[in-house]
Amino acid sequence: MNSEPPKAPLGIFPSSWSEQRAGRIPGHIPIWVGILSELTEFGIFFVAYFIAKYNYPEAFSQGPQSVSTLAGVTNTLILLSSSYFIAKAMINIRLDNRAKCEVYLWLTLACGCLYLLVKTGEFYWNHQQGFRTSSSQFFTVYYYMTFNHFLHVGWAACAVLWVIFRLRRGAYSAKQHSGLEALAMYWHMIDLMWILIFPLLYVLR
Repeated sequence: MNSEPPKAPLGIFPSSWSEQRAGRIPGHIPIWVGILSELTEFGIFFVAYFIAKYNYPEAFSQGPQSVSTLAGVTNTLILLSSSYFIAKAMINIRLDNRAKCEVYLWLTLACGCLYLLVKTGEFYWNHQQGFRTSSSQFFTVYYYMTFNHFLHVGWAACAVLWVIFRLRRGAYSAKQHSGLEALAMYWHMIDLMWILIFPLLYVLR
């Protein structure tokens, strides 16, 4: 048991940001720093998208008609399902039902892997059609945004596997599950980004 007294705050953030003043923060502060960093990165991609769309309207009008809408819709449904499963995992750990929590985490992981498979197939199909980053301004933005999102889903899926391993070792319970909560926050952020990416690249002309 760690008997070391808690360290005093560094004093670099306003006191109103402290858990004593703001209440309990879901997950923990480092994951929120990571999430805000990721949101900033995706925010830059979205700004680049609108600048490119403004300057090259013809490429961005034709681009969405060239990509596979079926693959985009399929991956949207997969990620929405994964959000439901990880939310159910959270509900069950709060009930101290670790067995059901693990089942829902495996379902979340399966959705993540399925997403990666569908996206890999989509990239291959694009390659067969001759669509590359240099094909048009639309495809330059398309590949940067979707491949970046692909990587995020990939390492988040690895994180799910790590959380399952820790859950089996008894690291989480109804009283202590901040690590699992941090993963759920991150996973929902990835879903949110896809919900924004999908209409921009697959629907809007």
